Amino acid sequence: MLTIRLFVLQRVTALIMAPLVLGHLALMIYTIREGLSTGAILARTQASWFWALFYGTFVVAVSVHAAIGVRVIIGEALRVRGVVLDLLCLAFGAVLLFAGLRAVLSVTML
Repeated sequence: MLTIRLFVLQRVTALIMAPLVLGHLALMIYTIREGLSTGAILARTQASWFWALFYGTFVVAVSVHAAIGVRVIIGEALRVRGVVLDLLCLAFGAVLLFAGLRAVLSVTML
């Protein structure tokens, strides 16, 4: 039952990430075409709840999605099972979440 729930959760996070990736790519294309400097980009993102929510959602979805994917890879390649596998992947997802949210906060400085 856990495997099915994780499968569904990974597909849901992929659905969440798809428009966010497209939005991020569109934003990168815009900043390159406009020739915006790092300072100009940071000036636009600081104290912005929109960008904090946008990239915060992205970070949460990626953290969950990647942790589930790594769980499958470790389980198949290294034959790790049970609680050890769960704890490894939970720790991996937590590290991604912490690092990602820290980056979002440093750029948006809320």
